[in-house]
Amino acid sequence: MKTITKLTVALAVAGTSALAQNVEDNFMINEETEITVKADAPAHVEGLSTIYSGWAFRGEGTRIMQMDDFDNPGMIGVDNARDDWSVVEGEAGESCESCHGAPEESMAGVRATYPKWNEDAGEVRTMEMQINDCRETRMQAEPWKYTGGDMVDMTALISYVGRGETINIATDGPGADTLKAGEELYYTRTGQLELACANCHEDNYGNMIRADHLSQGQINGFPVYRLKNTKLNAVHSRFRGCVRDTMAETFATGSPEFVALEMYVGSRGNGLSVEGPSVRN
Repeated sequence: MKTITKLTVALAVAGTSALAQNVEDNFMINEETEITVKADAPAHVEGLSTIYSGWAFRGEGTRIMQMDDFDNPGMIGVDNARDDWSVVEGEAGESCESCHGAPEESMAGVRATYPKWNEDAGEVRTMEMQINDCRETRMQAEPWKYTGGDMVDMTALISYVGRGETINIATDGPGADTLKAGEELYYTRTGQLELACANCHEDNYGNMIRADHLSQGQINGFPVYRLKNTKLNAVHSRFRGCVRDTMAETFATGSPEFVALEMYVGSRGNGLSVEGPSVRN
């Protein structure tokens, strides 16, 4: 495990003093759903003592957009997915609703535990993998593109109905090897800049980069509506962007490498709330 120097800790603490460290432990969406944005770091995360949602590193205007669904542009994706939920597709003549009923009742606790081990498949699966398995196996329909619009909208709906649930991704059991592989990727320097995920999101969170504040890279808010590209973004799309910024060869969306990385990064947020679709810069 990587050792953090006193200088690194000093930089991180100094950077968060005016932002994350001054936020309350939670905020409310629509004045009714409590979202935890600050918590003690999970035991398996050695480089942090406190974890913060990306919300804590955003400006007041961006925070306000997320606090009211009427102002949150990511809610368009949720509405699109509600329409898709009841659409019959494929040779089996089924829809999502056929098996699962109302998403508020059947999907509320799903987002908080993914990625997770699937015993029948003998592998760790992301929500996207499970959605496509349902489409191909049960609906006998064509799979969606891993980070395509339909898929991102559906994960936004599943996140939406689970908002406020506590992230609780398993760190032991049969998925432990996948988690360990993701941890190794998180701390491995890559690219011409020789940077690892940890160099930005663990060593220097709160510091400025490209006129913006580095967050801890928590993914509890995904899918994320980014003001930068004016659309909902999937976790693996963001991973690809980060790897690209290190000037390294990236992995494909849905690849075993990114599945492992998502599981580990997601587990670093255990204790925060599901808050997607969130709004970020």
